[in-house]
Amino acid sequence: MSGTRLLDASVLAQISSLDLVAKTVVEGFLTGLHRSPAFGFSQEFAEYRPYTPGDDPRFVDWNVYARTDRVYLKQYQGETNAALLLLFDASASMGYGSGPVTKMEYARFLAASLAYLAVHQRDPAGLVVFDEEVRVFVPPSLRHGQLPTLLAALEHAQPSRRTDVERALNGAARLVRRRGLVAVVSDFYDPPEHILRALAPLTGRGHDLVLFHVLDPAELDPGLREPVRLEDMETGRHLEVGPRQVAEYRARLRDHIDALRRAAGDRRADYQLLDTSKPLDAALREYLRRRERTG
Repeated sequence: MSGTRLLDASVLAQISSLDLVAKTVVEGFLTGLHRSPAFGFSQEFAEYRPYTPGDDPRFVDWNVYARTDRVYLKQYQGETNAALLLLFDASASMGYGSGPVTKMEYARFLAASLAYLAVHQRDPAGLVVFDEEVRVFVPPSLRHGQLPTLLAALEHAQPSRRTDVERALNGAARLVRRRGLVAVVSDFYDPPEHILRALAPLTGRGHDLVLFHVLDPAELDPGLREPVRLEDMETGRHLEVGPRQVAEYRARLRDHIDALRRAAGDRRADYQLLDTSKPLDAALREYLRRRERTG
């Protein structure tokens, strides 16, 4: 099976374990990269560094401790020890899907894969699940059992309430103390100017940001040729839509995406538009490119 096939969301949806999904995605992706050590998978020893709270004690060199009475960890080539914080949108609109997977499922696969990749690169990883506000917070850590904790939180996240990205990101900014990479996974159904304001506290504290904008193909290009009645998944409101409104919607969506991209650029954040009918390669490459540049 090809690496691209392994990263197809419809194939991943048939796997029952999120841990196995993440492992399948990461190993399939790295096979395509020929497991480049530049991305932190080299096992060649490089140097020691002092232990800090939250580090995984499995990497403590106890021989050094016995000789010096100081705690040091072995560090390997490719390690950056840069914390990853995933901000995961669990609002009601993320439950939409016109094909085999919903936006929520696609986002879950992506977030699980990023967490798996970070932990196996020995980078602290954490998670914020939000809708109108922060619902779950798992602080970034390298402690034993961190990955199962993150995957369990992602597994239990379900689309429920309305979204308020600005309020949720402001809440997340107050929780995050250690500088690192913040990856926001959302359909970003908020005005771009609100998202721009929400990014300010994170970038102001030196965090590196990447925005993963997850949309369904039917949202990107509605194939409506006759009038239909649509329901808003977050408000329950109904709207009669015809071909003229669809044309207007396409133009407004293009404007929204362009505004988000500009807003991200203004805050020195990366922006990646993701189509849930496409494999996960683009999102992983964006994350690794960002990580390599800041590591």
